[in-house]
Amino acid sequence: MSNIEQLPTTKLQHQDANAHLHPFADYRLKQQQISQIIVKGDGVYVWDSEGHCMIDAMAGLWCTNVGYGRKSIADAVHKQMLQLSFYNTFFHTTHLPAIELATKLVEISPAQFNHVFFVGSGSEGNDTIVRLVRHYWNQKEQPGRQIIISRQNAYHGSTMAGASLGGWPSMHKQGGLPIPGIVHIGQPSYLEGGQGKSVEEFGLEAASWLENKIRELGPENVAAFIGEPVQGAGGVIVPPSTYWPEIQRICDKYGILLVADEVICGFGRLGTWFGCEALGFRPDLITFAKGVTSGYVPLGGVLVADRIVDTLAETGGEFNHGFTYSGHPIGCVAALENIRILEQENILNQVKNETGPYFQQKLTALNAHPLVGNSGGIGFLGGFNLYKHKGSTVHDHIPFSTSDNAGNLARANILASGVIVRLMPGDRLLMSPPLTLTRKEIDDTFNKITQGLDKTYEQLKQNARERTVV
Repeated sequence: MSNIEQLPTTKLQHQDANAHLHPFADYRLKQQQISQIIVKGDGVYVWDSEGHCMIDAMAGLWCTNVGYGRKSIADAVHKQMLQLSFYNTFFHTTHLPAIELATKLVEISPAQFNHVFFVGSGSEGNDTIVRLVRHYWNQKEQPGRQIIISRQNAYHGSTMAGASLGGWPSMHKQGGLPIPGIVHIGQPSYLEGGQGKSVEEFGLEAASWLENKIRELGPENVAAFIGEPVQGAGGVIVPPSTYWPEIQRICDKYGILLVADEVICGFGRLGTWFGCEALGFRPDLITFAKGVTSGYVPLGGVLVADRIVDTLAETGGEFNHGFTYSGHPIGCVAALENIRILEQENILNQVKNETGPYFQQKLTALNAHPLVGNSGGIGFLGGFNLYKHKGSTVHDHIPFSTSDNAGNLARANILASGVIVRLMPGDRLLMSPPLTLTRKEIDDTFNKITQGLDKTYEQLKQNARERTVV
């Protein structure tokens, strides 16, 4: 690494294009897609190889909750590496970090959880969900309960099971997905399906799609329903307040297990330890990853409710599932120090009562920009759409055509202004900043975003004028 750090950016980019296959990339274009090289992070800022400083409003990939450069996490990891760099948790063995972290997670999780199964990532966690849910119903002597219901446009990872649970057709086309026994219902997107209804009415309607699907499939065949409290990669879709309580009622009515994928929403992003607490429902299983270590070291897990553990304990037999790195000691100590920081610095309370509401206030104010509509979110999650023309309501706005390239222009201009955001299909830009973002940094973030949007607006007007002339 000491030699490569001395190479010019263009040389590094050339080496990257030659040797590195990136996730979610078109390899036909890999020689043309020049990667930005990030070399340093501190607090809410990152720097690239050309010295450009940027506010990372995506927290890496929804994960750097306590910000970059936390020496105490690095020190904890270094100390553990010297003491016990690795040991597995198979064959009735364990180690101190796994014991301590499992105990801590039970302490901070909702009351129904007293056990955790460790994995290496959110994708592995959702694979575990599929295995565990089906094993549970087999042990309950209801082997017909195999089907797991998810939602269109949901994201639950990239493994075979995770991508199947997710509702992205582009992923399903690759690999013959979804795997058998996974079906999807509509997502609770008011923008997509709420026209002519109040937000609350639409929430109940969207939840009713679950009950309709259960009846169609037969309750005796349905094992579980899985959902992100707030859909993250699908566009930061915050469901109406009526949605999750009604989903809970339906799952209880039919005896269906309820799974919360908290890979993004967990560990303070909504101002609570877990998103289900903020949105008012009581899951039987929680998938977590990302924010548990703030991305410093890969680690994930599944919180398992007592009623599931009790059944498996009563019926006996091995659960033949696990990973080499389940409960890796390095990940566990990183998570413990990360949780200590969240507690000691009172970060959850700040996000819930101070910085989170201020962030949402500034985000909602973007709706005043001539390009922006459908701006909003919850906690430190948010997004906004770009529109060619704005009507009296969000359902009357007219989107840009693909040829306008509005989203790519906006993201590039916002990045040039000094803020990293994520672009999704439909010209939707997403934000998920570190939870340590201060009010001053929030002001700076939105000032820079507005600068980028202003430049985009002028470019789009100029492009329209040129097309008219031609």
